[in-house]
Amino acid sequence: MKTILTDIVSIPVDDPIAFTFFTGYMAMLASAVFFFVERGSVEGKWKLSMLVSGLITGIAAVHYYYMRDYYLATGQTPTALRYIDWTLTVPLMCVEFYLLTKAAGAKVSLLWKLILASVWMLVTGYIGEAFTDGSTGHSVIWGVLSTIGYVYILYTAWFGEVAQLAKNSGDAAVIKGIKILGWFVLVGWAVYPIGYMCMPGGWLNTGLGWSASNVDLFYNIADAINKIGFGLVVYSIAVSSTPTAKA
Repeated sequence: MKTILTDIVSIPVDDPIAFTFFTGYMAMLASAVFFFVERGSVEGKWKLSMLVSGLITGIAAVHYYYMRDYYLATGQTPTALRYIDWTLTVPLMCVEFYLLTKAAGAKVSLLWKLILASVWMLVTGYIGEAFTDGSTGHSVIWGVLSTIGYVYILYTAWFGEVAQLAKNSGDAAVIKGIKILGWFVLVGWAVYPIGYMCMPGGWLNTGLGWSASNVDLFYNIADAINKIGFGLVVYSIAVSSTPTAKA
């Protein structure tokens, strides 16, 4: 208890980044508990989707706990920890697309294409950000490669296989849910490439002089909105499709 109180007191009251690391950790943890508990109140076909939502926020909570401590101790961006978190949670977010459309005929090949695209996006993004030499060339090359994975996921959710499967399902809740998740990918995920381009050598850094000093603030807020939001959309679909689900 003494250690926990010391950690809380050590968070600077005038540092919004430290504040969002702590609130992000608590929000992810609370969401994970909620999704795991509510898994028992939905129809059987949605239980796996709820489990994945709990895993996404649970894994993020663990990483935010360590990222918070790293930031408080060093004042630096926890790049490696953040990408480890994303490499685990973003593919799981893509798994949700497959699970939601599985009843409409989604094949395992779709699952693996989404996972591979997300891993490609993150690995190339990590190389571009973690091993930057400050040159625009390095940033652009790896940024473009990362964007290929992002565009594939975005296209699949809006116009490609996922969108078509949702439409063919005839389930209004699934159609609406996939559309909302598509907006998360289009708008919510856009924060990450903006942060990437603010690092030394990035287009926004060299062209407009935008600094990456506060990028963690935007990453933390985006993570909470995207990961918890994904789970809540899945939960809403599950509840609306489960007549006996708790209100």
